[in-house]
Amino acid sequence: MTDSSAPTVLRKTVEAYWAAAQARDWTAFEATLAEDVVYDLPQTRERCTGRERFVEFNREYPGDWSLKVERIVAEADQVVTWIHFTVGTEEMYGIAFFTGDAQGRITSQTDFWPEPYEPPAGREHLVERY
Repeated sequence: MTDSSAPTVLRKTVEAYWAAAQARDWTAFEATLAEDVVYDLPQTRERCTGRERFVEFNREYPGDWSLKVERIVAEADQVVTWIHFTVGTEEMYGIAFFTGDAQGRITSQTDFWPEPYEPPAGREHLVERY
């Protein structure tokens, strides 16, 4: 029987990935990626393929940004993270889905960046706003 509370190899890789991104340690960031990593952004219909291009994509991201991992959910071959991302004074939340290879390197990442919106009228009696 396996210990389901033990961190998976891929989870540790994703934790190192986010820590390296936040630290702008592009060498450590690159070490978390498979050579043929694929990064997908379905909302903008963009895809970045290959480790070198993906590292440069992140290195060149504009603005004074910061991120904080809010939550990680992991299985042996996939990890999902919820991150809080700040660029200047703008704050947003993102959800990233990761898959990995047998060595624990990231082979794919798909990001979703939902925009906040006002709820529809008529449910105020059921919820509280924060």
